[in-house]
Amino acid sequence: MKWLYIYGVDGLSVSGGGTIDGSGQQWWASTCKRRKTPPCYSGPRPKTVHFEACRGVSVQGVTLQNGQQFHLTFTRCSDVRASFLRVIAPADSPNTDGVHLNDSSHVQITDNLISTGDDCVSMVGNCSEVRVKDISCGPGHGISIGSLGKNRTTDMVENVRVDTCLLTNTTNGVRIKSWQGGMGFARDLRFESIVMKNVSNPIIIDQYYCDQPTPCANQTRAVEVRRVGFADIRGTSATAQAISIACSDAVPCRDLELKNVNLTLEGGGGGGQATASCYRAFGKSAGAVVPPSCLAKPNAS
Repeated sequence: MKWLYIYGVDGLSVSGGGTIDGSGQQWWASTCKRRKTPPCYSGPRPKTVHFEACRGVSVQGVTLQNGQQFHLTFTRCSDVRASFLRVIAPADSPNTDGVHLNDSSHVQITDNLISTGDDCVSMVGNCSEVRVKDISCGPGHGISIGSLGKNRTTDMVENVRVDTCLLTNTTNGVRIKSWQGGMGFARDLRFESIVMKNVSNPIIIDQYYCDQPTPCANQTRAVEVRRVGFADIRGTSATAQAISIACSDAVPCRDLELKNVNLTLEGGGGGGQATASCYRAFGKSAGAVVPPSCLAKPNAS
């Protein structure tokens, strides 16, 4: 379901100082994430502005607010620019991602203010050559790659750079998430020059993602996570665990790097310190890393 739907158009520019209001309040109230007892609605909701199979498109200077679901989405698009946007929805509005990519390449998402109830920026399978820069994010769920590999699918994400961002009061920071049983890869990803302010779970790699009411079964396959760097990331964590890297037994994470990371516990009261946790995660650290790196050396595998 799409509200404003642009299909197969090349060279389109959407710009100006106007506002596109998705009027999502009634949709949010009826969803199962809000309404815990039947009847509730779990089906699809309209995306506010959706581009599909487009090339050379740009969206600039527009305000998007109160989307029923995702605010701005690109599917099977290339040569995309989304910049100088304001995306606004309440912190408890379900699935109101700011900018979402699917099967798209050569994308620039820059100079945006995003405050929503879900990911500020998200991308799923078959995205490549993506730059996310100068994003002010919060509240929201942070900046996410994934989820990948759901229902044993093959997903590929590569050559993504996220830098010069400010995350404030978000429930996650920068995150890579994949389901067990999938295939493909997430590789050559770089997160750098990022400031976190009172962010829960600032750095996450989760190859055991399971967003369903019943436990997910263990699987022997996984999306490969490789050549991922976190550099020059500083700020405060709202949770004791500032770094969480949980990788697959079958396909461990390799060639990871933590460089010049300084994440302290918000408030710092009681002498508590932020911690790091790693499982089947191999790589190296450089410079000062706080909390201390938990990455295993490559030859430890």
